[in-house]
Amino acid sequence: MGYYYYDYTYFLFMIPCLLLSLYCSSKVNSTFKKYSQVRNRKGLTGAQAAHNVLSAYGVTGVRIEPVSGNLTDHFDPRTNTIRLSESVYNSSSVAAVGVAAHEAGHAVQHAQGYVPNKIRSAIVPVASIGSKLSWIFIFIGLLLPVQFNFVVTIGIVFFSFSVLFALVTLPVEFNASKRALQTIEQTNMLYEEEYTGAKKTLTAAAMTYVAAAVTAIAQLLRLLLIFSRRR
Repeated sequence: MGYYYYDYTYFLFMIPCLLLSLYCSSKVNSTFKKYSQVRNRKGLTGAQAAHNVLSAYGVTGVRIEPVSGNLTDHFDPRTNTIRLSESVYNSSSVAAVGVAAHEAGHAVQHAQGYVPNKIRSAIVPVASIGSKLSWIFIFIGLLLPVQFNFVVTIGIVFFSFSVLFALVTLPVEFNASKRALQTIEQTNMLYEEEYTGAKKTLTAAAMTYVAAAVTAIAQLLRLLLIFSRRR
Protein backbone atom coordinates (compact mmCIF):
# COMPACT_ATOMS: atom_id res chain seq x y z
CA MET A 1 0.00 0.00 0.00
CA GLY A 2 1.28 3.47 -0.88
CA TYR A 3 1.41 6.36 1.51
CA TYR A 4 -1.99 7.84 2.32
CA TYR A 5 -1.44 11.10 0.49
CA TYR A 6 0.27 9.70 -2.59
CA ASP A 7 -1.50 6.55 -3.72
CA TYR A 8 -3.73 6.50 -6.81
CA THR A 9 -6.91 6.96 -4.76
CA TYR A 10 -5.89 10.54 -4.05
CA PHE A 11 -6.05 11.39 -7.75
CA LEU A 12 -9.19 9.32 -8.22
CA PHE A 13 -11.19 10.82 -5.36
CA MET A 14 -9.62 14.01 -4.06
CA ILE A 15 -8.34 15.91 -7.11
CA PRO A 16 -11.85 16.21 -8.64
CA CYS A 17 -13.18 17.36 -5.25
CA LEU A 18 -10.39 19.90 -4.90
CA LEU A 19 -11.20 21.32 -8.33
CA LEU A 20 -14.92 21.43 -7.47
CA SER A 21 -14.22 23.22 -4.18
CA LEU A 22 -11.96 25.76 -5.88
CA TYR A 23 -14.60 26.42 -8.53
CA CYS A 24 -17.39 26.88 -5.96
CA SER A 25 -15.25 29.13 -3.80
CA SER A 26 -14.32 31.25 -6.80
CA LYS A 27 -17.95 31.35 -7.93
CA VAL A 28 -19.32 32.53 -4.59
CA ASN A 29 -16.65 35.22 -4.29
CA SER A 30 -17.13 36.52 -7.82
CA THR A 31 -20.93 36.44 -7.55
CA PHE A 32 -20.93 38.22 -4.21
CA LYS A 33 -18.48 40.81 -5.52
CA LYS A 34 -20.64 41.41 -8.60
CA TYR A 35 -23.91 41.90 -6.75
CA SER A 36 -22.33 43.75 -3.85
CA GLN A 37 -21.78 46.55 -6.37
CA VAL A 38 -25.47 46.61 -7.36
CA ARG A 39 -27.51 48.81 -5.01
CA ASN A 40 -31.14 47.97 -4.49
CA ARG A 41 -33.44 50.83 -5.44
CA LYS A 42 -35.28 50.86 -2.12
CA GLY A 43 -32.03 51.46 -0.23
CA LEU A 44 -32.66 48.49 2.05
CA THR A 45 -29.62 47.53 4.14
CA GLY A 46 -28.61 44.03 5.12
CA ALA A 47 -29.59 44.65 8.74
CA GLN A 48 -33.02 45.88 7.68
CA ALA A 49 -33.50 42.87 5.40
CA ALA A 50 -32.72 40.49 8.26
CA HIS A 51 -35.19 42.34 10.47
CA ASN A 52 -37.86 42.11 7.76
CA VAL A 53 -37.47 38.34 7.47
CA LEU A 54 -37.76 37.91 11.23
CA SER A 55 -40.87 40.11 11.27
CA ALA A 56 -42.46 38.19 8.40
CA TYR A 57 -42.21 35.00 10.45
CA GLY A 58 -43.18 36.65 13.71
CA VAL A 59 -39.81 35.90 15.31
CA THR A 60 -38.73 38.25 18.10
CA GLY A 61 -35.85 38.51 20.56
CA VAL A 62 -33.10 38.06 17.93
CA ARG A 63 -30.25 40.56 17.99
CA ILE A 64 -28.71 41.78 14.74
CA GLU A 65 -25.19 43.12 15.04
CA PRO A 66 -22.12 43.76 12.85
CA VAL A 67 -19.04 41.54 12.89
CA SER A 68 -15.61 42.15 11.38
CA GLY A 69 -14.33 40.31 8.34
CA ASN A 70 -15.58 39.45 4.88
CA LEU A 71 -18.30 36.81 4.33
CA THR A 72 -18.25 36.11 8.07
CA ASP A 73 -22.02 36.34 8.32
CA HIS A 74 -23.66 33.77 10.59
CA PHE A 75 -26.41 33.10 13.09
CA ASP A 76 -25.31 32.15 16.61
CA PRO A 77 -28.04 30.04 18.25
CA ARG A 78 -26.25 30.19 21.62
CA THR A 79 -26.88 33.93 21.94
CA ASN A 80 -29.77 34.14 19.45
CA THR A 81 -27.79 36.67 17.43
CA ILE A 82 -27.45 37.32 13.72
CA ARG A 83 -23.98 38.66 12.98
CA LEU A 84 -23.48 40.38 9.65
CA SER A 85 -20.14 41.27 8.13
CA GLU A 86 -19.10 44.81 7.39
CA SER A 87 -19.93 44.35 3.70
CA VAL A 88 -23.48 43.29 4.57
CA TYR A 89 -24.73 45.00 7.75
CA ASN A 90 -24.93 48.60 6.52
CA SER A 91 -24.76 47.84 2.81
CA SER A 92 -27.76 48.36 0.56
CA SER A 93 -26.44 46.05 -2.14
CA VAL A 94 -28.48 43.23 -3.65
CA ALA A 95 -25.94 40.70 -2.34
CA ALA A 96 -26.16 42.12 1.19
CA VAL A 97 -29.94 41.76 1.25
CA GLY A 98 -29.71 38.14 0.09
CA VAL A 99 -27.01 37.14 2.57
CA ALA A 100 -28.66 38.89 5.51
CA ALA A 101 -32.05 37.37 4.70
CA HIS A 102 -30.41 33.93 4.56
CA GLU A 103 -28.93 34.33 8.03
CA ALA A 104 -32.32 35.48 9.29
CA GLY A 105 -33.67 32.28 7.77
CA HIS A 106 -31.41 30.35 10.14
CA ALA A 107 -32.78 32.36 13.07
CA VAL A 108 -36.31 31.45 11.97
CA GLN A 109 -35.31 27.77 11.78
CA HIS A 110 -34.02 27.97 15.32
CA ALA A 111 -37.17 29.70 16.58
CA GLN A 112 -39.49 27.22 14.88
CA GLY A 113 -37.52 24.11 15.85
CA TYR A 114 -36.75 23.08 12.27
CA VAL A 115 -35.88 19.38 12.63
CA PRO A 116 -32.79 19.14 10.36
CA ASN A 117 -31.37 22.18 12.16
CA LYS A 118 -31.95 20.51 15.54
CA ILE A 119 -30.24 17.35 14.28
CA ARG A 120 -27.26 19.34 13.03
CA SER A 121 -26.96 21.18 16.34
CA ALA A 122 -27.11 17.90 18.22
CA ILE A 123 -24.26 16.31 16.27
CA VAL A 124 -21.98 19.37 16.29
CA PRO A 125 -20.03 18.26 19.41
CA VAL A 126 -19.60 14.70 18.12
CA ALA A 127 -18.64 15.87 14.62
CA SER A 128 -16.14 18.37 16.05
CA ILE A 129 -14.45 15.77 18.24
CA GLY A 130 -14.63 13.19 15.47
CA SER A 131 -12.95 15.42 12.91
CA LYS A 132 -10.04 15.99 15.28
CA LEU A 133 -9.58 12.43 16.51
CA SER A 134 -10.31 10.59 13.26
CA TRP A 135 -7.02 11.41 11.54
CA ILE A 136 -5.00 10.55 14.62
CA PHE A 137 -6.46 7.05 14.71
CA ILE A 138 -6.30 6.63 10.92
CA PHE A 139 -2.65 7.64 10.52
CA ILE A 140 -1.52 5.64 13.54
CA GLY A 141 -3.56 2.65 12.36
CA LEU A 142 -2.07 2.78 8.85
CA LEU A 143 1.41 2.70 10.33
CA LEU A 144 0.65 -0.31 12.53
CA PRO A 145 0.58 -3.96 11.36
CA VAL A 146 -2.69 -5.24 9.88
CA GLN A 147 -3.68 -6.96 13.14
CA PHE A 148 -4.30 -3.44 14.47
CA ASN A 149 -6.81 -2.59 11.76
CA PHE A 150 -9.38 -1.88 14.45
CA VAL A 151 -7.52 1.40 15.10
CA VAL A 152 -8.23 2.48 11.52
CA THR A 153 -11.83 1.37 11.94
CA ILE A 154 -12.20 3.64 14.96
CA GLY A 155 -10.79 6.54 12.96
CA ILE A 156 -13.20 5.90 10.07
CA VAL A 157 -16.17 5.78 12.47
CA PHE A 158 -15.10 9.12 13.94
CA PHE A 159 -14.74 10.59 10.45
CA SER A 160 -18.21 9.33 9.52
CA PHE A 161 -19.72 11.82 11.98
CA SER A 162 -18.10 14.64 10.00
CA VAL A 163 -19.64 13.25 6.82
CA LEU A 164 -23.03 13.06 8.52
CA PHE A 165 -22.69 16.68 9.62
CA ALA A 166 -21.88 17.79 6.07
CA LEU A 167 -24.94 15.95 4.73
CA VAL A 168 -27.33 17.29 7.37
CA THR A 169 -26.02 20.79 6.68
CA LEU A 170 -27.36 20.70 3.12
CA PRO A 171 -31.12 20.80 3.88
CA VAL A 172 -30.48 23.39 6.59
CA GLU A 173 -28.69 25.74 4.21
CA PHE A 174 -31.10 25.20 1.32
CA ASN A 175 -34.09 25.77 3.58
CA ALA A 176 -32.64 29.00 4.98
CA SER A 177 -32.16 30.32 1.45
CA LYS A 178 -35.67 29.22 0.49
CA ARG A 179 -37.15 31.10 3.44
CA ALA A 180 -35.06 34.16 2.60
CA LEU A 181 -36.00 34.27 -1.07
CA GLN A 182 -39.68 33.62 -0.42
CA THR A 183 -39.81 36.49 2.07
CA ILE A 184 -37.90 38.84 -0.25
CA GLU A 185 -40.37 38.07 -3.02
CA GLN A 186 -43.56 38.08 -0.95
CA THR A 187 -42.76 41.33 0.87
CA ASN A 188 -41.39 43.04 -2.27
CA MET A 189 -38.08 43.87 -0.66
CA LEU A 190 -36.38 43.83 -4.07
CA TYR A 191 -37.44 44.47 -7.63
CA GLU A 192 -37.51 41.48 -9.99
CA GLU A 193 -34.04 41.93 -11.50
CA GLU A 194 -32.60 42.60 -8.02
CA TYR A 195 -34.28 39.46 -6.69
CA THR A 196 -32.53 37.49 -9.44
CA GLY A 197 -29.18 38.83 -8.25
CA ALA A 198 -29.91 37.88 -4.64
CA LYS A 199 -30.95 34.41 -5.75
CA LYS A 200 -27.74 33.93 -7.74
CA THR A 201 -25.71 35.01 -4.71
CA LEU A 202 -27.40 32.48 -2.42
CA THR A 203 -27.24 29.72 -5.03
CA ALA A 204 -23.48 30.21 -5.41
CA ALA A 205 -23.06 30.12 -1.63
CA ALA A 206 -25.13 26.93 -1.38
CA MET A 207 -22.85 25.19 -3.86
CA THR A 208 -19.92 25.53 -1.45
CA TYR A 209 -21.84 23.33 1.00
CA VAL A 210 -22.54 20.83 -1.77
CA ALA A 211 -18.83 20.75 -2.57
CA ALA A 212 -18.01 20.21 1.11
CA ALA A 213 -20.45 17.30 1.32
CA VAL A 214 -19.13 15.71 -1.89
CA THR A 215 -15.56 16.07 -0.61
CA ALA A 216 -16.45 14.49 2.74
CA ILE A 217 -18.15 11.54 1.03
CA ALA A 218 -15.23 11.08 -1.37
CA GLN A 219 -12.81 11.17 1.55
CA LEU A 220 -14.80 8.50 3.37
CA LEU A 221 -14.93 6.28 0.26
CA ARG A 222 -11.20 6.68 -0.15
CA LEU A 223 -10.58 5.66 3.45
CA LEU A 224 -12.79 2.60 3.05
CA LEU A 225 -10.94 1.61 -0.15
CA ILE A 226 -7.53 1.97 1.50
CA PHE A 227 -8.76 0.01 4.51
CA SER A 228 -10.16 -2.81 2.33
CA ARG A 229 -6.79 -3.15 0.58
CA ARG A 230 -5.08 -3.55 3.94
CA ARG A 231 -7.45 -6.39 4.80
